[in-house]
Amino acid sequence: MSRLNPSDLVSRFHRSRSRSTPAQPGREHPPPMRQTSPLPPHYYWIFGIYEPCLTTLGFLGALLDPKGTYDNQAPWPNGSPPDVFPLATRLTIIQLGHVCALLGLLNVWILSSARIHLNPYPALQEKILSALLTPLFIGDIMHLVVTLWALGEERWNIQNWSPMLIVTLVLGISLLVPRTMWILGIGRYVDSRDRQSPNPNPKS
Repeated sequence: MSRLNPSDLVSRFHRSRSRSTPAQPGREHPPPMRQTSPLPPHYYWIFGIYEPCLTTLGFLGALLDPKGTYDNQAPWPNGSPPDVFPLATRLTIIQLGHVCALLGLLNVWILSSARIHLNPYPALQEKILSALLTPLFIGDIMHLVVTLWALGEERWNIQNWSPMLIVTLVLGISLLVPRTMWILGIGRYVDSRDRQSPNPNPKS
């Protein structure tokens, strides 16, 4: 039988002690928590609740007061809109409000379904959400561009803008900013960045 060297015993004791002794507080910093969902609660609240409420209110406003909705879209050259309100204009305003409400309903159904049924599959959930939010992101930008373009010479006369026009542009920006943040991957799970890599040396 081989004789044990005392130095071997000491080194074994120190190794076993280092494995069993917990790390001292303040010595090691745990890695920062990463998002595990492409649709965390703050984004779901904005796109799944706030935005549908806005589109629904817009539809109700157009349905209950189509002439007022039409008259307040932009400033009038003579300062006041005409009394005549053609039937075709009334129908167009109500249909436009209906389209806005429909977009809100699509947000509710698609985001809720992705959140419930695809929660265990964040990579797939991210692809489905991107297929919805990317076109809406483009729509947010085009909404601002087209509105300013359509205003013509009045686009920079902000003091003459109607309250509805100002509110419409401000609400559009309130959706564009968080949509841009989602596209950039801020405050959410991004599969290409946050995917857990497999352990190269699994324990036997």
